[in-house]
This record gives sequence, structure tokens and C-alpha cells, in this order.
Amino acid sequence: MTETTQTTQTHTTPSDDPYATYRPRSPEIRAAMGALRGLRQDLFEDAFAYRPLPRREPNGRFTRRLTGRKREYATWSRHALVGAGGALAVLVSLADGSGSLTGLVCGVLALAPILLTLVRPAGAFWLSLVSTTLVAAVGTAWSDWPWLPGSFVSHLVVLTVVAIRTRPRTAAWMWLLTAAYGFVAETAFSWGHYSTNVSPMLVFSALILLAVTVWHIRRQAEEEVTAQQTVTAHERSRRTLLEERTTIARELHDVVAHHMSVVAIQAEAAPYRVENPPPELEKAFATIRENAVAALTELRRVLGVVRAEDYEAPDTPQPTLAELDGLLANVREAGLPAEKVVTGAVRELPQGVELSAYRIVQEALSNTLRHAPGASARVEIGYVLGGLGLRVVNGPPPNPALVKPSPGAGHGITGMRERVTMLNGEMTADPTQDGGYEVAVFLPVPMAAVDEGEA
Repeated sequence: MTETTQTTQTHTTPSDDPYATYRPRSPEIRAAMGALRGLRQDLFEDAFAYRPLPRREPNGRFTRRLTGRKREYATWSRHALVGAGGALAVLVSLADGSGSLTGLVCGVLALAPILLTLVRPAGAFWLSLVSTTLVAAVGTAWSDWPWLPGSFVSHLVVLTVVAIRTRPRTAAWMWLLTAAYGFVAETAFSWGHYSTNVSPMLVFSALILLAVTVWHIRRQAEEEVTAQQTVTAHERSRRTLLEERTTIARELHDVVAHHMSVVAIQAEAAPYRVENPPPELEKAFATIRENAVAALTELRRVLGVVRAEDYEAPDTPQPTLAELDGLLANVREAGLPAEKVVTGAVRELPQGVELSAYRIVQEALSNTLRHAPGASARVEIGYVLGGLGLRVVNGPPPNPALVKPSPGAGHGITGMRERVTMLNGEMTADPTQDGGYEVAVFLPVPMAAVDEGEA
């Protein structure tokens, strides 16, 4: 028996791009090709693309201090500076030409690339080199070559504006091209001139472009730091919110577990309170008890998920409004004069509402101790038909100089808002006219819930 072996050959179709399969062999070649791509992208591709210089923001760091028309005029300050540079180039050209027609023509040629930087920055650089050549051909100076005085000022202004409006890489390429232009003009066309100003141009332009590059780098670093600070603040706020919600979940566990335990016990004992209960009733109570026990088990698992590693279960029951007098006694011992005012018919509320109300008052008094040492506080509790009203207000600190900034500022307010939101309540927290602070909360309590709490 003979075996036949089939060989499959793969044919590759050559690409239309001759450089598609080319791979640089060394990091130096890759760096050089990257630099050439940068030159093409910055100064050749869309060199004359329309990019108008934007106005300053009316609410900027400097313009927001002004009012009326002054602020409107200040938004054009960038354009005014560019125009001032163009006017300087024109004046230098006129002075060099002694006010003649030649000096005026040289001034116009020097002004054109500066004005072009307002709308087409990359194209303005090329126009500046062309303008320099034309001015050198039209002008009469014999000592300055290849940049006549007006062109010298104009080219420096163009380099500065274009470098500010683009990127540091573009500034480096413009300096190299300026050096190449000066080298060609000095070596090939310097006949008839006693000296050249290529070296001063390269030195001054290098200093200016270096300063602009440092400004770019610093500005980019500031933007990155600002963005990072924004992200950090957002993450810190989000983490604080999650921590507060976790704390609330832990505290409410005991309340919910108590209710579920009562349901399980009552479901187990209910059949014995009725003589000869029907089987359907016994089965229904057994199902209720099984569901209550299962709910308790799942509740313990949830608590295990939200419990921190260093969390220890409290040995005492969760506090209620009945223990508010003890809290006020503690803050009085800490140096905070506090009084309590109760209005309405005092009644027992659902445990979740009682616990949240106690924690809100506790946090508000803690904030007073932290941010207004020496001030007095007043706690008002109002039992109304539709729920519970809370108001904690403190006066201004007697000595504001003793108030130290707190790294956890705002976390207490976040916790209070989470508790109020959980109960579908309303809350306001604002400074008072006399320099104090007020926290006002309303927690709605349906009448059915009140009746169950009293039962």
C-alpha cells in the first residue's frame, strides 16, 4: 500500500506599498524615521490649515478680575500681543530704511508672516523664510545677512508664536530649519556682505524656544496633576460613600435580624395558640418560619461580605432616640454646651428610623465639636403626624483661629445624606447668617409603621 502525501503551499501576494514589509533593524533607524514623520506631520501636512487663535476665557485667572468692557477687551490680549510684535517689526524696518519706500515694503513683508500666525501657524513659519529672502533681496543693508533688522525681529516673533501654539517637537524642527537656512544663505549667498547674523539668530531663537518648551512641559505637568487630583478626589468621595453605606448596612443588620427573629418565633408558636389548627394553617406557619430562618442565614452572609477585617460586632443594642440624653451629656463633658427641645407627642418609631435619627444627631454634634470648638448647640426634635423632624444648629466659634482644618471634612455630611436618602427623607445643611451651621432633616414615617412600632 502506498500513501499519497499532499503538500499545501501558501503564496503571499506582494503589497502595493513598497514599505509595508520594511522593518527598521536598529533603534537608531527607528528614531530617525520617527523624527522624519514628526517633521512631515508638524510642518508639511496641512501646513496652511486654518487654525485661528482662540480668545482668552472670560473667566480666566486674570480676566475674571475685570468687569464690563475691560473684560471683553482682555479676551483679545493674545491677538494684541501678536499685533504689537508685528508693529515692532514694521517700525524696525522703517527705521532701517530711513522711512523710504523700500523700508515700507520691507515692513509689510516682515508684518505678513506675523499676522499669519493668528490663523495658520505652521504656514507662517515657511512664509517667514520666504519673507526673509525677499527682504534681503529688496533691502540695502550690507552688514546684516541674511536677516535684515525687520526680518530678524519678525522671524523671532514668528518662532515664538508658532512654538506656543504647537508642540515642543515643532519648535525643535523650526530651529533646525532656521539653522539650515542660515547656513545655506551664509555659505552660498554671503558675497558682498561683511558679516552675518546667523549666530545671533540661532542663539536668541534657541533661548526663546527653550523657554517656550519649558512652559509647555510645565503646563502639561500642571494639567496632568490637576486631572490626577480630580480623579483622586472622585475616588476618595466614592470610597467614602461606600464606607458610609457599609457602616449603615452593618448597623441596620441588627434591626432587620431582630424583626426576622421575631417573625420566626411567632410563626413557630402560632399553631399552639389555636386549638386543633387545620393542616393548611400549620403548613403555612412552618413555611413562614423556614423562610424567616433562611432570610436570617442570608443576612448573616451579607454582613460577612460588608464587614471590615477589623470589625467587631457591638455588644450592646443599636441606640435609639431614648438614649439621646446620654449623648448630650457626653458632648457637654467634652466642652460643648448643648440643649434639647422636643415638640409633639413622643412615640416609639421604627427601629431603623430611631437609629438613623440618633446617628444624624451624633454626627452633627461631632461636626460642631470639630469645626466650631467653644460654640453652643441646640437639638430640636419634632414628632409630627407624617414623620420625624430633626434640627441641629450651632453658633459661630468664639475663636475662629483655633479651628484647624480636618482631613475628613465632608464625610459626616455624606453619611447623614445617605441615611436620609435611605429613608426617603429630606435634608439641608447650610451655614447660618451669624456664622454658625444648621442641619435640618425630615424623616417620613407612615402611620402603619408607627402603629407597628408602638405594638
